[in-house]
Amino acid sequence: MVWTVIILIFCSIKLPDTHGSGLFFEGFDKLVHLGFFFVLTVLLFNGKITYQHNYNYNTLTILKIILITASFGGVIEFLQYNFFTYRSAEWWDFGSDMIGVMMAVFSYVLLHKAEYSEN
Repeated sequence: MVWTVIILIFCSIKLPDTHGSGLFFEGFDKLVHLGFFFVLTVLLFNGKITYQHNYNYNTLTILKIILITASFGGVIEFLQYNFFTYRSAEWWDFGSDMIGVMMAVFSYVLLHKAEYSEN
């Protein structure tokens, strides 16, 4: 929950103009979105593992996590478009969110298979 609030805060604040400052590169925003949602998805999987006390592979749980993160990403873009007009709502941001989610899902599946193989 704390991480979702952090994401919401960072996606809603007005950032200073850094264009041409050399501190950030073009597409840095997309990388931040990817990282935010990768971490969010990893934390959701960690919560699932902690709650169940095992690594049971459940496709329904994976689909629920994808749906939750996609909805959250969509809400952020909706808020940026309608309420935080000093921020830009872009499909590329949402796409970056989903790439981060899919990277975390892929990581979870690989780690799950490794854990399953050890047992």
